[in-house]
Amino acid sequence: MSELPYLVKDLALILIVAGVVTIVFKKLKQPLVLGYVVAGFLVSPHMPYTMSVVDKADIGTWGDIGVMFLLFSLGLDFSFKKILKMGISPVIATCSIVFCMMMLGILAGHAFGWSRMDCIFLGGMLAMSSTTIIYKAFDDLGLRQQRFAGLVMSVLILEDILAIVLMVMLSALAIGGNPDGGEMLGSVMKIGFFLILWFVVGIFLIPWLLRSMRKLINNETLLIVSLGLCCAMAVLSTKVGFSSAFGAFVMGSILAETVEADRITRLVEPVKNLFGAVFFVSVGMLVDPGVLVEYALPIAVLVLTILVGQAVFGTVGFMLSGQSLKPAMQCGFSMAQIGEFSFIIASLGLSLGVIGKFLYPVVVAVSVITTFLTPYMIRAAVPCYGMLERRLPKKWIAALNSVTLSRRPVNTKRKWKSLLVQMARVTVIYAILSGASVALMFTFFLPFIRHVLPHWWANAVCGVATLLIISPFLRAIVMKKNHSEEFKALWAESVYNRFPLVFTILVRLAIASAFVFYICNYLTRFTNALMISIALAAVALMIISRSLKRHSIMMERMFMQNLRSREIAAEVLGQKRPLYEGRLLDRDIHIAEIDVPEDSLWGGKTLRQIGLRNKFGVHVSSILRGIQRINIPNGDTVVFPCDRIQAIGSDEQLTALGAAIAKDVRQKDPDIEKREMKLRQVVIRKGGVFDGKTMRDSGIRDKYNCMVVGIEEGKENLSLVDPSRVLVSGDVIWIVGEEEDLMRFNAAN
Repeated sequence: MSELPYLVKDLALILIVAGVVTIVFKKLKQPLVLGYVVAGFLVSPHMPYTMSVVDKADIGTWGDIGVMFLLFSLGLDFSFKKILKMGISPVIATCSIVFCMMMLGILAGHAFGWSRMDCIFLGGMLAMSSTTIIYKAFDDLGLRQQRFAGLVMSVLILEDILAIVLMVMLSALAIGGNPDGGEMLGSVMKIGFFLILWFVVGIFLIPWLLRSMRKLINNETLLIVSLGLCCAMAVLSTKVGFSSAFGAFVMGSILAETVEADRITRLVEPVKNLFGAVFFVSVGMLVDPGVLVEYALPIAVLVLTILVGQAVFGTVGFMLSGQSLKPAMQCGFSMAQIGEFSFIIASLGLSLGVIGKFLYPVVVAVSVITTFLTPYMIRAAVPCYGMLERRLPKKWIAALNSVTLSRRPVNTKRKWKSLLVQMARVTVIYAILSGASVALMFTFFLPFIRHVLPHWWANAVCGVATLLIISPFLRAIVMKKNHSEEFKALWAESVYNRFPLVFTILVRLAIASAFVFYICNYLTRFTNALMISIALAAVALMIISRSLKRHSIMMERMFMQNLRSREIAAEVLGQKRPLYEGRLLDRDIHIAEIDVPEDSLWGGKTLRQIGLRNKFGVHVSSILRGIQRINIPNGDTVVFPCDRIQAIGSDEQLTALGAAIAKDVRQKDPDIEKREMKLRQVVIRKGGVFDGKTMRDSGIRDKYNCMVVGIEEGKENLSLVDPSRVLVSGDVIWIVGEEEDLMRFNAAN
């Protein structure tokens, strides 16, 4: 019999130990991530008294796959439109917190005399709070419905995006050795170029691909197609110099804008859980107890750095974003821990060989300690605010409540800002598409056509084809937003606005002409004057072309339809939250979505019977049930298990409602094994309780909780039961019921 490979044996050991440990952590109400880390510590070679993994290289490969699928799932939960709708406030808070915590981490590393790369990577690890751990803490403490929790989650989403960018930057920093500011700026521009290119092309093609194959795709094929796209983008990402995790995240964010996003998320969840568990177990395998003892002082200092740093800089960051002191302190105190992204950044440093091996177990230990302290930090926010309010002068409190960097500009400035931002966005996106098209044509098509045609003919064909491909993009650069409401309003508002508006057109005309000039310069030997003339003439033809205008508009409409496809589906299915939600935030109330558990005691009751308004003071605006949306339900509306209730109220009211609905559930049956249904053959006895009674009057169903399924009358099959049939002695009936009820029936018979 053949021997099992070590990979299978190691995987069996990992999953069994991880399963046992996570059950224990679930019982202790601790995050499963920590359970996986502890499981890895138990199966590592550093534990002499337990079985250990033999081939760590294979487990490391599985862990890398786990990181890729973790970030793919993160991308599925991410939406670029949501980030744009957040406004500037979360961006200010995120940038402030990440920058300050990175500086603290770098200073702490320098204080211990660690190397330059150790300090930089440490700063990146300390800057990233854990989305998973904070979400779990909010859920356990019943705070998920409070407004400050939503603010924290918005910042955590942006932190995750910055973590992706930070990983790319750290990779460039590690590979480049000692890059200067120009190289770092080039790396940032490279990230932006490929991110925009992949997103725009992906949104244009992938929703169309899934839509065209919708009738052919079932759950199995959708899972395979999604994971295939994830791996393909991971490979492409590595080819252009980024990490596979970055590519997986980008593909996840593209699929997040499709109608199938929720379905893909559900299908990918088990795959992510499996490989994610292997990754976090591999994290624990690198923890050396000897290192923890040796670096006990740095671990304690780093824990204090995170707790104090996040409490102070987190609060300041949220205040700068426009929050008053109390919610800012609640937000800042909630983020005082590190988690999964810190592990991923540490793994990146180890794989690149630029950080010391001691740093990984140190960061894991810091993460474990800060995770256990997270609930206490969240609870400490309000008492700390109360202490400050009592001790500080009132004018100081008023000044702190008014600290913000997000001010609304005056009306005219707002119009200029809106117009310039729109023009810049259009110019950058279409310039990137044009540049990518030119690069692809010159890299792949030009060498091919030169093998087919003479040199000059090949150059001419390639040049004309390239211009035809990029002509819709160049026309959009010049003409888009020239007829927008902001442009018209500014033109009519003042004569002094007209020259700057014309100047914006000339700048964009020069950018479009530069592409034509570059193509001519690359493929021909014309003089500069002739090439400039050709460029201006070509752009002029593009502007006046009606067919090109229709083609450009059609492409943009298709892109916007793909981009909005998930929103359109949500509106059709009644899943989109109301637009008036944002207006409530100015009035200490907001909307929260609360799920009715499947075993809830509220199931089957009307809203009047439950009495939500009288008990909790909340208003139910809508009930989401499957694909149905019930707006403004009345008191006679029945609540069903698995309904999603949209309620309007304050933090305290919504928290009380969430706690009550989670508490009012049916308890699990401790004797479920005794409730097995059994089939028995029974003969009606002469003179018994049932002799001479009809089926309807016998009470077999109502009194004894049993059901007669048939009567034997000498036929091959049982006869159907007539409720008016009179039972007589000797009748053979077949009844179904629980063992205890059948025994009561037999005793009465």
